[in-house]
Amino acid sequence: MRLTSILLLLCCLTACTYTAKITDGATAVDRKQYDVAVSMLQREYKKAKTRKAKGEIALNLGKALVETSDDEAAIGWYQKAYDNNAGPEALREKAAALKRLERYEEAIQVYTDAGFEIGSKYEFRKDISGAEIAQKWQEEAAAGKERAFTVSPADFNSRQADYAPVAFEERLVFTSDRSAAAGDETFNWTGRGFTDLFTTDLEGGTSVEAFDDRLNTTDHEGTPTFSADGKEMIFTRCTAPGQRQDAYCGLYRAERAGKGWGAPTLLSFVKPGANYMHPALSANGQRLFFSALLEDGWGGYDIYVADRQEDGTWGDPILMNRAINTQGNEQFPSIDADTLYFSSDGLEGMGGLDIFRTWPTNNGRYAAPKNLKMPVNSGADDFAFSVVRRQGSGLDQTTTGYFSSSRPGGAGSDDIYVYTQKVLPPPPIDPTPIEYKNVLDVTVVEKIYEDPSNNRSRILGVKPVANATIIASIGDQSRTVNTDDEGRLSLVLVDDQNYQFRAEREEYLADEGIFSSRNLPKDPDAPEQRYELELELEKIFRNQEIVLKNIYYDFDKSFIRKDAQPTLNNLTALLERNPSIRIELGSHTDCVGKPSYNQQLSQARAQAAVNYLVEQGVDAARLEAKGYGEESPIATCICERCTDEQRQENRRTTFRILE
Repeated sequence: MRLTSILLLLCCLTACTYTAKITDGATAVDRKQYDVAVSMLQREYKKAKTRKAKGEIALNLGKALVETSDDEAAIGWYQKAYDNNAGPEALREKAAALKRLERYEEAIQVYTDAGFEIGSKYEFRKDISGAEIAQKWQEEAAAGKERAFTVSPADFNSRQADYAPVAFEERLVFTSDRSAAAGDETFNWTGRGFTDLFTTDLEGGTSVEAFDDRLNTTDHEGTPTFSADGKEMIFTRCTAPGQRQDAYCGLYRAERAGKGWGAPTLLSFVKPGANYMHPALSANGQRLFFSALLEDGWGGYDIYVADRQEDGTWGDPILMNRAINTQGNEQFPSIDADTLYFSSDGLEGMGGLDIFRTWPTNNGRYAAPKNLKMPVNSGADDFAFSVVRRQGSGLDQTTTGYFSSSRPGGAGSDDIYVYTQKVLPPPPIDPTPIEYKNVLDVTVVEKIYEDPSNNRSRILGVKPVANATIIASIGDQSRTVNTDDEGRLSLVLVDDQNYQFRAEREEYLADEGIFSSRNLPKDPDAPEQRYELELELEKIFRNQEIVLKNIYYDFDKSFIRKDAQPTLNNLTALLERNPSIRIELGSHTDCVGKPSYNQQLSQARAQAAVNYLVEQGVDAARLEAKGYGEESPIATCICERCTDEQRQENRRTTFRILE
């Protein structure tokens, strides 16, 4: 599986549906039924009549092949997509697949070509830098540089996905979607079953059993962690309330009941409509690390920690700082004494997820994360590192354990690998006093539109905005500076401060961002650490419609539902950042019903949105409500023949900047 990172690969930003009626390959990809999509798209490509159709089909087929673990085949389809005018997105995805296959020289060239095509070398700078670092590590390995790790595949791997092993009472408990998993339903993302917990002998062998039938269900279960006394376990379960509702992952706790386990309960801090996964208990059972995709995160999945209260419940989760979390995904934390292992695709690595380690230092900070390099990490996803046993001491100590990887050459999709780690001699001590420095690069960027005059055209990437104004504030002190030709402002950070930034430029909407220098690492091996913060300016397109996503209304109603409030809250924040603009809030219906009724309903809905913003403190004089009824569809179809998706596309709430 591609990105088992997001546990079970089942939940993205909007999660995914378990079942849906599929009639074409594009819909299958949209519904994340990638295994279903592959054969459909292959047939559709043969029948396609135009280059545009071939390009769109080939791009979707490349994505479906990546998500079903066939990067090699995906590369060819991405090239076909590009050759048929699918644009630079095809090059981006081809380069990423090459990088996962460790074909770094080719990946660098394709990333360079993609940057040239969209007019922004900035867009792919981190991808190229990571590939260059991976090349260096490969060269070191080829030169015979001594390695700390040796790895080999576990004997109990299957042709399906096996991952996230943890030791429990002389057994190894892991996650798998092998055929013995509970339930007969096929998970159409992978074409296999749903995941369950399994167990095998810790000392090796091929015998595998279901972990506990009372915990394994027809939903996804996986990634457990156990208390030191074996009486408590916390694990991930991903479940959907109904067949056509979105699935979300949560953390569940179960207590030992005789030889088995009692009924699991959801941890109290888990919020509905969000994804929590990959729990890891500290040795004393008082701290719980996990990965989650939450609004207060730095971007993507982040590592959080919660502390156990005196009454045994868990306190509110705390987001770990920017030394660990990035704008990418941080997942699969595990704890060995005071060392934290986790996987990230946001820190510089070899391709997909790489495994890193960090630990608390004397001043309460965490050390800068260290990449475990080859042979633990590869161009593919490497994750779920666990320590099982230590022998010897000092330089004679060896450590054994397991990790998971989707690298080529395994038995199946994701496989479990056994590692042995030896202690390498320490490098000579440098007597030179260490000067620590943390540098923040603030870059102001704007979107690159395929049609620069149309904000609804395809977004190709971002590029730096030169000579933008940045207002940097610490407490009540602020200074105003302009970005350089690369759209960047670099500043040396003062420890333990909260920074606020505001980016402005004429004819753009302002953006704001924050950065905390609290508890940033001081690492003798890397005394200078660099961090990045992106501020994105939105070019002002006057009188052009911008669709507000995730605003839905109950049938025949106009009141603002709770699930629409976050989007309108974001619009409120935008208006607060840009006090000089005035906007129109518009509402559109589909073509079902009488035109006069649709006009009235849309006007009521637009006014409800305006009223909500006024309640949040926006000046009513800056807002105008307009109902368009069914007169301005964006999905062009004959009313009686419109699909449900086309009707939903036409039922939208929008805003446009008037002045």
